[in-house]
Amino acid sequence: MALYLITGIGGFIGSSLARELLRRGEQVRGVDNFATGRRDNLEPHPRLQLIEDTIVHPRVVSGLFGDFRPDVVIHTAASYKDRDAWQADALTNCVGSANVARACKDHKVGRLIYFQTALCYGTKPLEQPITLNHPLNPVNSSYAISKTAGENYIQLSGVDWVTFRLANIVGPRNVSGPLPIFFERLSQGKRCFVTDPRRHCWLGSTRP
Repeated sequence: MALYLITGIGGFIGSSLARELLRRGEQVRGVDNFATGRRDNLEPHPRLQLIEDTIVHPRVVSGLFGDFRPDVVIHTAASYKDRDAWQADALTNCVGSANVARACKDHKVGRLIYFQTALCYGTKPLEQPITLNHPLNPVNSSYAISKTAGENYIQLSGVDWVTFRLANIVGPRNVSGPLPIFFERLSQGKRCFVTDPRRHCWLGSTRP
């Protein structure tokens, strides 16, 4: 049985991963301040420990690692709700990610999995589909800037890491993205439409 630590476990991605890991028989510890995550995304489970707090504080992050000693850390926590909340984005996405990356390094975590945003490429990609050689240009939003800075700290840590630069995600319990938007428009009798895709998922790793 492996030990998994998930930040932002109350969000759509974090809770979905937690459910799958628990189904596989793994031990999961999660942290969320529930600024955007939902408590009802998670059901009580004997192999799940949920901690309500923020990764902004180094002591909190250190405590998450100290007695648990995770084999894998899945970092999904993010600030994104208000596009004008630059300070909140910087604290969670940049400082929080730096705290997580440093703790992974200090505690010799086997692998760190990071969930980034495809907005790191900008709103007008130079190529479609986006390839591994596409330059980063996260100047379009505070979210993109801070998430990319967080990825840079993860790379700086030297731990074995993987980043998922996601665009749109869909699934059960998701409250943002295409499907909720479609549902809202259909409920209001409005027309739904799909434009040509501009963003794609990219996967990077320290492994060749």
